[in-house]
Amino acid sequence: MNTVKGLDACVVISVHPEKVRLATGNAPDADELARVSAVFKLLGDPTRARLLYALLEAGELCVCDLAAATATAEATVSQALRLLRASGVVTGRREGRNVFYRLSDAHVRLLLDVTREHITHGSLSADQRVR
Repeated sequence: MNTVKGLDACVVISVHPEKVRLATGNAPDADELARVSAVFKLLGDPTRARLLYALLEAGELCVCDLAAATATAEATVSQALRLLRASGVVTGRREGRNVFYRLSDAHVRLLLDVTREHITHGSLSADQRVR
């Protein structure tokens, strides 16, 4: 009896050692993978992503401005900023009693820009994405 293989399975099992070596040669170690995953988890929350895109556009905003710009409660903004600051994604600058937040560096800007470009670069069908 023949078994049915899914589209994501190898029909003919054939390992390509050179490709495997390339894939594993510079692969991140477990600690680095955990840190990368943590950043994507932070970006995976729509509220935090909205705050980051507001900072990307405006440059620097205080909690009140971020709350107004994103239609988010100040307490929610503060909680999100604590996580983003602890992870090094945003930094703050104190001016009197206010703290103004901004993206920590150009890498964060690049990550946001590239991610947005990736999701908007065209609507490929499922068949085109698999190829």
